[in-house]
Amino acid sequence: GGRAVPKDGDLSVYVTLPLRTRFVRDFYPYASLSAGVAVAGLLVLARSVRLTTKFTSALDVPAGFVEKNVKLRGKVRRVTEKGLEVEHVPISVPFITSIQRKWQSEGLLLVRLAGVELTPEGTVWLQRELKPSQVIWFQLLGREHLALECLVLVNKGRFSSVCLNEEVLREGLGRAARIEGLQHDSHLFWELHKRLLRAELKALRKNKGIWKEESFSERIRDRMSNSKFMRTLKRFVSWLRS
Repeated sequence: GGRAVPKDGDLSVYVTLPLRTRFVRDFYPYASLSAGVAVAGLLVLARSVRLTTKFTSALDVPAGFVEKNVKLRGKVRRVTEKGLEVEHVPISVPFITSIQRKWQSEGLLLVRLAGVELTPEGTVWLQRELKPSQVIWFQLLGREHLALECLVLVNKGRFSSVCLNEEVLREGLGRAARIEGLQHDSHLFWELHKRLLRAELKALRKNKGIWKEESFSERIRDRMSNSKFMRTLKRFVSWLRS
């Protein structure tokens, strides 16, 4: 009639069924909560890794970033007729960033001013305006082959910034063009397109850049220099000198 001795150190026989039930009822929610926190932590870590990853090619940028029109930061290294060559500067997070630096490759992103058909004079203007290692923000609007179509923002002072897409058009150094990558029925497309057309209109009204009208004397001189008589006269003079 004595109490049975538990085998192999099993003490479960001393725990009554009601006590076991209470244990499961009281502590299971905490175990589930811990698992949920762990999963959430992994998701935050994965997101942090993506945000701290240095992109060295347009193909490296996740499609979700482009679709959500994420803003990225970078330093301008060169300005060419193809666009801005930018070194991506990701968000810095202790520990994660130091590990990533060991395996991240080098490379520059090709960033184009979305909705702008740039003139050669516009390229020269950008080369003059953007200082070496100038920090910019570029909002992703689309991806065309190996280039990113973006709105490019430059800080002017502590509390203001300038959109280079609009500034180029205001100076008459380009024409408003189709914004690649955005759905044409989206609110963002029409909002940006309206801003770019408004900037172009300002240059047109002020006769700036490509919209500058020649004076009457300049038009007469151009017509005379291109006339058949003047071309014949120039050939005659060249013949006499030879």
